[in-house]
Amino acid sequence: MRGILGRLIPDDAAIRTGLRWKLSAAIALVGALVAVALSLVVHNAARVSMLDNSRDLAIERIQVAQRMYESGRTQTFGVKVDDPAIPPDLLQKVAEGRRATYVAEGAHGVPDIWAAVPLKDGRVLSLHTRFTDRSASVMQDLDQALIIGSIAVVLGGSALGVLIGGQLSRRLRKAAAAANRVAKGETDVRVREAIGGVVRDETDDLARAVDAMANALQQRLEAERRVTADIAHELRTPVTGLLTAAELLPPGRPTELVLDRAKAMRTLVEDVLEVARLDSASERAELQDIMLGEFVARRVAAKDADVDVRVIHESEVTTDPRRLERVLFNLLANAARHGKPPIEVSVEGRVIRVRDHGPGFPEELLAEGPSRFRTGSSDRSGRGHGLGLTIAAGQARVLGARLTFRNVRPAGTPEHMPAEGAVAVLWLPEHAPTNTGSFPMLPLAGG
Repeated sequence: MRGILGRLIPDDAAIRTGLRWKLSAAIALVGALVAVALSLVVHNAARVSMLDNSRDLAIERIQVAQRMYESGRTQTFGVKVDDPAIPPDLLQKVAEGRRATYVAEGAHGVPDIWAAVPLKDGRVLSLHTRFTDRSASVMQDLDQALIIGSIAVVLGGSALGVLIGGQLSRRLRKAAAAANRVAKGETDVRVREAIGGVVRDETDDLARAVDAMANALQQRLEAERRVTADIAHELRTPVTGLLTAAELLPPGRPTELVLDRAKAMRTLVEDVLEVARLDSASERAELQDIMLGEFVARRVAAKDADVDVRVIHESEVTTDPRRLERVLFNLLANAARHGKPPIEVSVEGRVIRVRDHGPGFPEELLAEGPSRFRTGSSDRSGRGHGLGLTIAAGQARVLGARLTFRNVRPAGTPEHMPAEGAVAVLWLPEHAPTNTGSFPMLPLAGG
């Protein structure tokens, strides 16, 4: 059943509730059950105690009435001789020569108290009374007090659950936020420091485990980055020598093929080195003030005159022109390699859009972002190494910019239909990063 429900209800449609409300509901439920159980026990115990007192009082009265009857005096307490309304069970006990009492449910739920005693002449002396008004009033007051107490217990338990659950939920939310920051690449964030607090509980154990995992992952990534950088660095010399030697070969088709592959290998080595430098987070932007529309139009025209550039709104920005050019050229190269003409570039304020009219970006790239050595193409031969968009995204991070990718689909087009193009959007920041890689702190309005 659980598997069927899991298939019927997607993860995004699953009901999500906070920990504080779950804990509050659990405490309220337990409190309600305990309060109801105790109320029933107290109510029954009080009722039994009052009925016992009423039966004892009836016994005392019937004994007094018996002595008065046997001495020939006037009867009191409303006793009767051979009352036809005596319950059969009580009459049977009296027939055995015993003095007895009997409780019967009367009208409106008020108990009837019977007491009977056998007389010497074989007749039966009986007394019939009802539960006293005072006792009934006491039971009503007791029931009312139990109901009020039960409600108070449930409300108090709920408030306590919200308080305790809120504190625990707050710590978990801080831990989740810190873990998300670690997942986004902020390697200096530690979950244990983020949750803070004096109380030590299982949340701290979870935070320490996540921090240990983040440290181990950071060390492994750093080791892989160093290995990649070292390998690429060591390859530069032999690749340069190979390219030089190829240039000395006699002209011909074989020489052109060797030169082409040698240049491709040199480009790959340089790209791998650039990715390694970007991963190390040691790159810093060299800032200049430029007119963005003019800059993009001039650079694109020099790169490919067939690309259409539209400056919708000119804007002056502070950025690193060299890195911005690298991002722009990589986006154009990706559009030319994987898309179809015409390729269009538009500049609107601080936003640059590069669009082609090809089949669109692969779903993996849209979901996870650029990944090195993954092009999203089934035919890898001559289609690149998946480093262009990775470098573009890394250089955008150095600029403090945001690089997004989406496919162009007309409104109402089903998801399984092919896209009509791909759009890469570079959002330059309003405030450029400082030379330390951080962003300037601006005073708040009115501060």
